[in-house]
Amino acid sequence: MKFSSIVLIGAGLFFAGCSANKEFVYFNQNMDENKVVKEVPESEYEAEKRFEWKISPGDRVEITVFNQTGSAGTAGAGQLNTLLGTSAQSTFVNRTGTEGKLIPPDGNVRLPLIGKIKIAGLTENEAAEKLTKEYKKYLRNPYVEVKIQNQKLIVLGEVKAPGVVPVTSGTMTLFEALASTGDLTDDAMRTNILILRGDLRHPQVRQVDLTDMSKLRLSSLILRPNDIVYVQPRYMKAINKEFAEKGEFFNFLNTIMSPFLTYRAIDQSYNIGITPSTGTNP
Repeated sequence: MKFSSIVLIGAGLFFAGCSANKEFVYFNQNMDENKVVKEVPESEYEAEKRFEWKISPGDRVEITVFNQTGSAGTAGAGQLNTLLGTSAQSTFVNRTGTEGKLIPPDGNVRLPLIGKIKIAGLTENEAAEKLTKEYKKYLRNPYVEVKIQNQKLIVLGEVKAPGVVPVTSGTMTLFEALASTGDLTDDAMRTNILILRGDLRHPQVRQVDLTDMSKLRLSSLILRPNDIVYVQPRYMKAINKEFAEKGEFFNFLNTIMSPFLTYRAIDQSYNIGITPSTGTNP
């Protein structure tokens, strides 16, 4: 094989591998920049501050039923006793360990006494009120608490500890999420933090620039459960990684090419009448 052919093959493999750089950064292909939300209207921002998560299929909820004991004018009146699910007198609570009860696709839960009832699409308070009304058919003074247990969001990219972040208060700010993952790394692109929200087939994409206070005032830093926060790396990190990967390739190519180059040099030296060992004409 001619030397030029080998070089052409090596160059072809190199440039074919350049496409790997596109895969280094998430979500960088086929994104419509015109649909990226960079400014959030004031009315939408106010609505986000009042946001309450609604129970959805796949959520895990803890449902606890209390009942008031005693009656007016008697000792102990007004006390709430938790009805635990073990004895005959305590079959009114639905609690499966610490994981809560999984909401099935139809959004219904099955509870003692009241049977099957739908709570999907309701907030924690709305579900508690609905269940309290149902239990009033069987208990004198019931009180129900509903708590969603698995609210979370995901933080990816250039943070020190990427992963799943629990959401314990319904919402979380971007700064809280970043602090929970150990803050940004030195390679983080602070001007282009992406937030993906909603249907993963057609998500809403928001962009936040942490370096510009005027832009921060126009954006919303309030995150909802199931949001995906992605901190992009700086372009130089991708370039450095590309060079490192291609450097390994060229080292490999050099190892393969060295015998051919040595042979070619010896062959050319004989062709011009030079003895390789002495460097003089015979």
